[in-house]
Amino acid sequence: MELKSMEASRETDASTASGYPMLVVILLSLLAIAYGVRFPSLLVLIPAGLIFAFVSAGFYMLQPNQAAVITLFGSYRGTDRTHGLRWVWPWMGRKKISARANNIHSDRIKINDLRGNPIEIACNVVWRVRDTAQASFDVDDYREFVNIQIEAGLRTVGSRHPYDDIEEGETTLRGDGDQVNAELLTELNERLKVAGIVVDEAGLTHLAYAPEIAGAMLRRQQAEAVIAARAKLVLGAVSMVEMALAKLSEDNIVHLDDERRAAMVSNLMVVLCGERDTQPIVNTGTLYNG
Repeated sequence: MELKSMEASRETDASTASGYPMLVVILLSLLAIAYGVRFPSLLVLIPAGLIFAFVSAGFYMLQPNQAAVITLFGSYRGTDRTHGLRWVWPWMGRKKISARANNIHSDRIKINDLRGNPIEIACNVVWRVRDTAQASFDVDDYREFVNIQIEAGLRTVGSRHPYDDIEEGETTLRGDGDQVNAELLTELNERLKVAGIVVDEAGLTHLAYAPEIAGAMLRRQQAEAVIAARAKLVLGAVSMVEMALAKLSEDNIVHLDDERRAAMVSNLMVVLCGERDTQPIVNTGTLYNG
C-alpha cells in the first residue's frame, strides 16, 4: 500500500470586508432596539436584536504585520492581511497569526565537529511567517517546529567543518564565520520552507571546545602558536645571516673559507634564535686562533 504524500498548502487572499461600514449597521440596530424598548414592539425588537448579534459576531481586528487565516467548517478560505477593523461572515473561523520578525537565541548544544572533537555551539536566528497557510495546516505547531529545526540545522552545519584549522585551506567554524553563517542560513531556510517560514538572519553566537577537552586543546593551540613563532623567527634569522654574509663579501671586509663561514652561520643563528641574551667573547688572537 502506497502512502499518499502530503499536499502543500498555499496562501491565498480571503474574501473579507472592512468593519467600519458594519459599525453603521450596528448603530442602526441599536437605535432600533432602543425604539423597540421605548415603544414596545416585537416586530422591531426581535429583528433588530438578531441583526445586532449577527453583525457583532463577524468583527475582528488586525494590527500591522498580522494576518488572519479564514476557514469555513475546516476548509481554508484564504488569509486576510489588511490591518484595521475587519468583518467576515460569523460562521467563518478566524485564526490570527503574527507575520512579524521573531528572534530566537538557541540553547548551547554539544556536538562533534568534522574530526570528532566535542564542541559547544549556539546560534541566533531571526525568522518570520511567509506563508500563513503552510504554517497553519502543513505542520502541527509551527513555533515548536522552528525550535526543533534550528537545533537540527545547527548540528548539521557544525558537524560539516572542524573547529580549528590544522590543514591549510580548510573551512573552519572558528576561522570562517561568514561562510558558516551563510551555510546555516541556507540550511535553515531549506528545512523550514515546508512550514512557510523564512529565515532572514542566522549566525553563531557561541563556539567553544567541550569542557572535557578544552584544556588539552588549549595546550595544542599554545604549541601551534610556539611552533609558528619559531618558524617565523628561523626564517627571519636565515634572511639576516644571508644579508650579513653577502654584505661582508660585497664590501671586501673579510673573506671566509667554508669552515669559518659555517662557524659564523652557526654563531649568528644561535644569537638570533636564542631565547637568552648572548654573552660576547673577545677574540684577542688571529682569525684562526681563538
